[in-house]
Amino acid sequence: MIGIRQKLVLGFGGLLLIVAAMGVLTIRQIDALGGAIDVILKQNYRSVIACQEMTESLERIDSGVLIIFAGHDHEGVRTLREYEQAFRTALRVELGNITLPGEHEKARKIQMLFEQYIGVIDRVSDSSVSVAERESLYFSELQPLFRDIKLLARQVLEMNQQNMNDANDKARMMALSAHNIMLAAIFASTILALLFSYQSHRWILMPIKKLIASAEEIRKGNLDLVLDTASKDEIGQLSGSFNEMAATLRKMRKRDREILIRTRRATQEVFKVLPSPIAVLDLDGCVEVSTESAEQFFRLKPGVNVRDLGFAWLTELLQRSFRKGTVVESEDGSSFVQHFAGNREYFFQPVAVPVPSGTENGDVIGTALIFRDVTQLHEQLELKRSVIATVSHQLRTPLTSLRMSIHLLLEERIGSLNEQQAGLLLAAREESERLVHIVDDLLDINRIESGKAHLNILPVSPALIGKGTEQFLVAARDQGVSIVNTIGEGLPDVMADIESIRHVFANLLSNALRFTSPGGKITISAAEVLDSIRFSVADTGSGIAPEHLEHLFEQFYRVPGQQEKSGIGLGLSIVKEIVETHGGMAGVQSDSGNGSIFYFTLPVRKNR
Repeated sequence: MIGIRQKLVLGFGGLLLIVAAMGVLTIRQIDALGGAIDVILKQNYRSVIACQEMTESLERIDSGVLIIFAGHDHEGVRTLREYEQAFRTALRVELGNITLPGEHEKARKIQMLFEQYIGVIDRVSDSSVSVAERESLYFSELQPLFRDIKLLARQVLEMNQQNMNDANDKARMMALSAHNIMLAAIFASTILALLFSYQSHRWILMPIKKLIASAEEIRKGNLDLVLDTASKDEIGQLSGSFNEMAATLRKMRKRDREILIRTRRATQEVFKVLPSPIAVLDLDGCVEVSTESAEQFFRLKPGVNVRDLGFAWLTELLQRSFRKGTVVESEDGSSFVQHFAGNREYFFQPVAVPVPSGTENGDVIGTALIFRDVTQLHEQLELKRSVIATVSHQLRTPLTSLRMSIHLLLEERIGSLNEQQAGLLLAAREESERLVHIVDDLLDINRIESGKAHLNILPVSPALIGKGTEQFLVAARDQGVSIVNTIGEGLPDVMADIESIRHVFANLLSNALRFTSPGGKITISAAEVLDSIRFSVADTGSGIAPEHLEHLFEQFYRVPGQQEKSGIGLGLSIVKEIVETHGGMAGVQSDSGNGSIFYFTLPVRKNR
């Protein structure tokens, strides 16, 4: 099996071999070319120079002979001896630089002829010989030797020059050969590189592109794709792994589909027997599955879009659920959906529950609508209100008579009382007054919850509301507690029923006085917060433990450890009902040992 690694080594190895061969051939050609140039410069060039020097020296010697003939014997002899030595030096160079066939014979002949030439010169330059005889020797013997030596020197020079030309031509041929070899090597490298590139595309790139395309198809859900595994290299192995992965995914998809179908059918069957109205919606608001009661009461059939049902409250609930991504109920948590079916009245409390995808990013893939059946709770509340109203009204008449009787007895209009009798009657009067307050609270909260409380909501200055607390100044002074009112005149008006809001202040101040020790302080303040005015009653009492804070505004809730005379736990619930009826909210901030701050908000009057 030839793998990708072997294919890469094969391709790059071929290129490396061509580059190495090119390098070796180039070095050899350069070395040969250098040798040829060395021959031209070192060997033949020296012979050429030597022949030129011999020719020049020979001509100078001939000139010396002519100088002697002219009567300048001393100068002529000096010239003869000087250039004779120069000729012999050049001749020695030539004899020591024989490089061509026949060059040695010619050089030896030049040497022999030159010796004869020097012998004749000795005779020609001898002053004892007559001038006519010396001239005859010059023309008959010396001149022929001169011409022969010069001819031989020229022949040796031409031989070396011709060899230099031949060596130059050879060097040119070698350079041309090196040039052609380099071109051939470059061409071969280019062909091999293109072949390797093509094979790389066929061996590596095309299979990888097929793998990428197959991965994209698998990402789109096409798990039936099967890749070609004919190749035995790593690409073939990877293709086989892809096929195995796709087969595994097909099995998992089949199993998941079976589980999904089974779960869907089980869910549908379970939904059929669920008594509560429940519906599961997709992101577009279409019903996917629902219970029979959801279809019966709210027409939430599978395939129906809730926006087409005309329930504005339901659309708004879903929008808030999508926006917040959390469980959403009605705004105040107590509003009910009323429905009539089978001559019976039903009440439901809708809840929207986001369905998470289960992934790390926490995306929501739908919403579950759950309608809590609060019919029984609503009936119980109505029954409670009815019982409270009936009992409270029934208690008012005997309480009034009881209070009047105690009042008459204390005034001693029907006889004098001893000290014990007076004490018992005072305790009875105090308890009857507490009972009257309890009955009034019960009637108040029943009236507010039933919507029968008539509020005269008008623009009111916050400072005017704060003046209603002056009635508690005397009680605070007797208890040793100071009340500080910091509500200024610069705040905007609020929309409120002044009597009911003063009742709110009365409850909050009475609680603050009850739990503030002598020497303590109660501060009343108001501040603008967004589109509301926040009123606060802060005390320096013992504070409230954190676990009780969320229950303080519930009906009949009392913090453990309070005295029995502190009430039955209706005051703060009345405060909450009154404030929420005005469109505000009530709350508390407290910590054990650090006092408490009870506050409520009222909406600011809007400019018209």
